[in-house]
Amino acid sequence: MTTPNELRLLPWSGPEGKPCYLNTDERGGYMSRLADNVEAVQLGMAAELLEETSETLSDWDVTLDEMRHLAKELSGALRDVLRVATSRGHLLAVDEPRS
Repeated sequence: MTTPNELRLLPWSGPEGKPCYLNTDERGGYMSRLADNVEAVQLGMAAELLEETSETLSDWDVTLDEMRHLAKELSGALRDVLRVATSRGHLLAVDEPRS
């Protein structure tokens, strides 16, 4: 069983937007692989959104509603990427050799 500081932050939220954690010693288990796949999708979507953002900001005819929609999408992507970075940072801290 993992210790509390080794819990993996999952890339989705639970009820009421609260974080979900995985408590397992099995790195290649079903839930770990599922979380890895969801993280990969989230990062890929963020990369695509970044390209779209560059194009949108270059368009002088973009409407205020389009900008609001873009800001909303960017906010969601940033939240997802931050969660992935936090989770992976915790995994790196756990994997580092202790001196």
